[in-house]
Amino acid sequence: MTEQVYGESFGGNPAENYQRFFVPAIGAPVAEDLMEVARLQPGERVLDVACGTGVVTRLAAEQVGVAGKLAGLDVNPGMLLVARSHTPPDISIDWYESSAESMPLPDEAFDVVLCQMALQFIPNKLAALREMRRVLDTGGRAFVTVPGPKPPLFAIMTDALARHLGPQAASFGDLVFSMHDVDELSELMRSAGFREVDVQAHTKTLRLPAPSDFLWQYINSTPIAEAAAQAGEAKRQALERDVCAQWQEFVLDGAMQMQVGMTTATAQK
Repeated sequence: MTEQVYGESFGGNPAENYQRFFVPAIGAPVAEDLMEVARLQPGERVLDVACGTGVVTRLAAEQVGVAGKLAGLDVNPGMLLVARSHTPPDISIDWYESSAESMPLPDEAFDVVLCQMALQFIPNKLAALREMRRVLDTGGRAFVTVPGPKPPLFAIMTDALARHLGPQAASFGDLVFSMHDVDELSELMRSAGFREVDVQAHTKTLRLPAPSDFLWQYINSTPIAEAAAQAGEAKRQALERDVCAQWQEFVLDGAMQMQVGMTTATAQK
């Protein structure tokens, strides 16, 4: 990838790139699975915690309909700005800029709380889960998904990031897949006060873009973008050569196939 193409393709806004690239490849397919598990009903009140650009929130809005109540909460104002801009005017969603550990929401205000691929990023996970339980009405349902363990495709990228961009850039890849243990998540949910806790792990097959496309789309949708921008063209090209050579084993019909584990916790208040 040349310096000119790199600059033209990615404008330096990870939130917009997240919506443009990450959501279609990974976020939306996983969100559709979450909707199947949650089985939202018309009229339900739903909160999407760490909602990002709102892919889960908008799918939930379709299921609960005009009689439902939707809210999305995220600590990142850039993500919320994109979430608002991608929400059709006929869909009513309340957006809150807040950490998950201290939500500016009343007790027992929701029937369902959703949290997709985000709990691993929250510093105080137990506090966040207790807040999710607090805002649920009696009998309300919580659905939390986390990815992992780290699939081979991402292990290749993480190792290459460490070599070419440094350990801090690589640490993000480690964090993404850091919380997938069924027993650990079960214990956290129970410690937060949830009952009827059920945690299941399954494998999700995703179709990703071609190697060089996905590499830069992913990097520029995440906090790794800053390190990549500062690295300079020579290091970026070395990273691309290193990763893409190893990713050839995942290529099928011009795209890549990845199998990733998804751990899903369901519980009640």
